[in-house]
Parts: sequence; structure tokens; C-alpha cells
Amino acid sequence: MDLWNCPVVPPLEDADLAARVQHRLDSKTKPVGSLGRLEALALRLARILGTEMPQLQAPQMLVFAADHGLAARGVSAYPVDVTWQMVENFLAGGAAVSVLSRQHGIALNVVDCGVARDFAPRAQDPEHKLPQAGAPRLWRRKVAYGTQDCSTGPAMTAEQCRLALRNGAELVRKLPGNALLLGEMGIGNTSSASLLLARLCNEPIELVTGKGTGLDAAGLARKVAVLRQVLDFHAQVREPLQVLAAMGGAGNRHHGGRGAAGCLRTAGHRGRRLHYQRRRAGGQPPAACDTGSLRVCPLLGRARPCAHAGASAGRRCGAAAARPADAPGRGLGRSAGLAPAGLRLCGAA
Repeated sequence: MDLWNCPVVPPLEDADLAARVQHRLDSKTKPVGSLGRLEALALRLARILGTEMPQLQAPQMLVFAADHGLAARGVSAYPVDVTWQMVENFLAGGAAVSVLSRQHGIALNVVDCGVARDFAPRAQDPEHKLPQAGAPRLWRRKVAYGTQDCSTGPAMTAEQCRLALRNGAELVRKLPGNALLLGEMGIGNTSSASLLLARLCNEPIELVTGKGTGLDAAGLARKVAVLRQVLDFHAQVREPLQVLAAMGGAGNRHHGGRGAAGCLRTAGHRGRRLHYQRRRAGGQPPAACDTGSLRVCPLLGRARPCAHAGASAGRRCGAAAARPADAPGRGLGRSAGLAPAGLRLCGAA
């Protein structure tokens, strides 16, 4: 099943450029290396953007929202209605990611790629209207009203997965700027992410499964048992994109699964014109998206620093184990970690 053709990602190795940038850093009026990881981040941004004087322009925050059919199996502490309610909160400016994006001048894009509810028409619906800092923008890219229950069949059809990947890629092409920050929201998303990490990283499911939105011990045990059943049901599914279709979520695929994988690969393909700043270590969903995408396009790992590290169980596995630009320890509200991390990236540039 050929779901996606990965674009060519240009290599970032330029020893001469790296040496010039390092010389500029070392020549500043400060002790050599005294800015710590900020200097390493500045060097990396310069190499990604291909210039000695990198500037992050018109940063774009994308939060992919979708529902998960597996939520019907009781893997979350909250009902699926919370997904659409959170989308409305993002757009009303009341969520943490909304506030932090507004504070730091980052345009907030909320993408409905599979929420089990339609949203009322908005003045900014016409496709030509691009997001503005301080005014969240809803993009309607619904592939389905949530995924199917992957304990009884594939979460998505091959065509739905293909469409989601394409939607994510096309949305990235549409947006301005050269800095991209990705997040997701959807009840049941950590379950989908745990499945992807377990299969793609060959890790025990209990190692990459956490409490999500606050399950108690009994709830966590039930969640692990359900996820183990899903892995057994899809035991023969191993190829990364097939795994995404079988067990991923709508937000996963726009963000790494449905569409984010499309976003992620297009960002890498645009290379030095677009710095893809991924919050891949924020929690399990972004970590899982990153893992799947890197399995398909390994060179993407060079073009996107990790924004922040959360406390989720699975985020330290496989390709998820990255050193973040921001402080570790966040749990929920993972997209919120992107805005301050994005500001730090801008400072490094």
C-alpha cells in the first residue's frame, strides 16, 4: 500500500557555514560557550536556514484536532465531547496555547482534521484568508468524523490516510513564514500515540503508555490491556505508513499521522526556506508522529529542533528521545509548550 511518496529532503551538512557561524558565536563579547544550549540552538538554526544570520519569520502554530474511535473502549478519563469544546476554547482565545501564542506574536492555526462534530461558519472561512497573530484561524480539513475503533479494524482507510497526508502537506504550503510549530488535541490521542510508539519503536506497550488525562491505576491497567489487544489484532502491520493508517489518529496523521506527517514532510522538503520546529518531545502524540515520519524520511530529523519535553510515558522512546529547547516536565496542554519554546528559538536566531 503506497500511501505517500516522501519528497527529497536536502542535506544540511555545510562545514564551512557551520564554522563561520561558530566563529561569530565565539567572537561575541562573552566567555566562549557561556550561553550554553542557546548557542547550540543558534548554530542549528543557522544550518537549517543556510545563513549566518538566521531569522525566524511569521512563526505558525498548528494544532490538529480530531477524535479517536478507540475512546469508546474507555481508554480516557474524559468523553469525546471535550475535543470539540477545546477547539472552541482555542478559537475563543481561552486555552493556554491561545494565550501564549498571542503573547509571543505567533499565529495560531487550529485544524479540524477529524473532530466528531461540525463547527459553525466563521468570517475567516474563505481559503484565501491567512491567520493573523492574536486571531486564531480554523482550517476545515475533516477527513472523517473521528477514526474507527482500531481494536476491531483499521482506524482509517488507505484513502482517508492518503487524503490526510495530502491535506497536511498542502496546508503547510499555504501558510506564510519559515517557522512551523505543531501540536494536537483529541480525546484518546495518547492511546493512539502509545500504539504507534510500541509498534514503530518495538517497545513494550506498558512502557510507552501513561495516564493521559489523569487515569487512576485501574484505568491505566484497562488502557494497557485494550492497547495490547489492538497490537495483537494488527500484529502483521509493520510498515510505518500502514501502521499510521491502522492505529493512528486523525490528529496524528495531519500532525504526523493523518496530516502532520504530510506537514512534517513538506516542511522538510521546503528545506532552508522553512524551519520545521516540532514539539515532538512534548508528549506521546507528537513523539509518535515524529517517530513515524522519521522512519519514512530520516533526514527530517536534521531540520527540526525539539521544542519541549513533557512527562508522558512514551516521549523518551526511540525517535522521541530528544533534547528540548524548553524546560522538561509538562504534562497536559502540550501545545502550550510550543509558544515559549518558539520564542526561545527566535532568541537563539
